[in-house]
Amino acid sequence: MSPPLSANSKDSGAARLIGSGTAGILELLGFHPVDTVAKRLMNSQTRLSGLPMSESLSVLNKVIFKDAATKGTFSKYMSLFPGLGFAAGYKVMQRMYKFGGQPYVNDYLNKNHKTTFQTLFGDRHSKTMMHATAGSLVGIGEIVLLPLDALKIKMQTNAQSYAGLNALQIIKHEGWGLYRGATWTAARNAPGSFALFGGAALTKEHVFKLNDYGKATFFQNFVASIAGAVASITISAPLDVIKTRIQARSNEQAQGGWTIVKNMLAKEGLGSFFKGLTPKILVVGPKLVFSFTVAQQLIPMITRALDSEPAVVKAATTKP
Repeated sequence: MSPPLSANSKDSGAARLIGSGTAGILELLGFHPVDTVAKRLMNSQTRLSGLPMSESLSVLNKVIFKDAATKGTFSKYMSLFPGLGFAAGYKVMQRMYKFGGQPYVNDYLNKNHKTTFQTLFGDRHSKTMMHATAGSLVGIGEIVLLPLDALKIKMQTNAQSYAGLNALQIIKHEGWGLYRGATWTAARNAPGSFALFGGAALTKEHVFKLNDYGKATFFQNFVASIAGAVASITISAPLDVIKTRIQARSNEQAQGGWTIVKNMLAKEGLGSFFKGLTPKILVVGPKLVFSFTVAQQLIPMITRALDSEPAVVKAATTKP
């Protein structure tokens, strides 16, 4: 996830979608392995506390690399790319939806409910709260992409259960089970996206005193991205772990969210709700700065390219 793109009227809708989609592809290629590590740690039910260091490292090696744990470095690295096709579909569509959707929802709130936000939060905080609320609403709507996310997670954490099956066979086998965990996903996305967009907006407005977020420098975007993303990931971490475990299981292994919560508390303790948090936070900085910068660079370039074509056609038709 990333902070809101500027809702600049000069940027066309096509440019925003193409630019954010390209950013999603490049982000996927660079960060999918880290995402796989985080998902496998979140799905692991092995208690590591209290074990000797050597034993803990051995267990971690098996959790992270699974069947490739005893193989060479290259094999271990390649084992972190399962479900890349599903991940590509999910990441590109999610970035296009989130990057492109949040500014429009924010525009709607600004045009139709600005007075309400000013009354509730005052002039000083109303703008930040509108950005945060728009992000939260867009985040809840992400459940439409849940099947792709579920398939990606299944491949990352439980690929052995689907050995020999192609994508269509897996989809047919899982059916409506791909929407399992939709409620928990919405519950995770609402506060997570609120903290993400709100934290980024708060940092730009109250730390850097920016009136126009689109004029933020690279450093300002970097700091705002880190503030929003770390807040988002930390707040949503417990629900993200539950969601991941729900989605990782096949239909035959399915468990309800509250059953998973009770088992986690009984067998793994409260710390289990924050499994995988460290690698997620460690990758947040470069991941968000990378995807945000690529999108911000590409969108104006694509807009100029699209605008130049009509100008050329017009010049040709008016030539004597």
